[in-house]
Amino acid sequence: MADKSDALFRALGDPTRRRILDLLAERGTLTVSELAAEFPDLVASGISKHLMSLRAAGLVCAVRRGRHQVYEVDAKALAAVLTPWIMKYEHYWCDALERLRDLAEDRGTGNRIESRKSVRRAARK
Repeated sequence: MADKSDALFRALGDPTRRRILDLLAERGTLTVSELAAEFPDLVASGISKHLMSLRAAGLVCAVRRGRHQVYEVDAKALAAVLTPWIMKYEHYWCDALERLRDLAEDRGTGNRIESRKSVRRAARK
């Protein structure tokens, strides 16, 4: 069975779907018609197909409001799919953020800051 993150990245591989997701993140809930107004080269049925892919990937959800169906980013599902994938790479960005923090704390003193990684290596020797 394919990893859930595969469907997410497949959905995000399309620039139109990324733009739809951006619009939903910026504006909250939108209808197909409201989204279609942002894409003059696409018809509403094309937007609906993109929304189906985003829903299948767990990126957006739909709620019926009267005669309209409104779409919004599904933050919980997005986090549930992305978090395990991002955690695989935590050590890369964690070290970089620690170095950035150290540099910010030492700003203006002119001291050279060693990364925590190099300090740990030196301590092991």
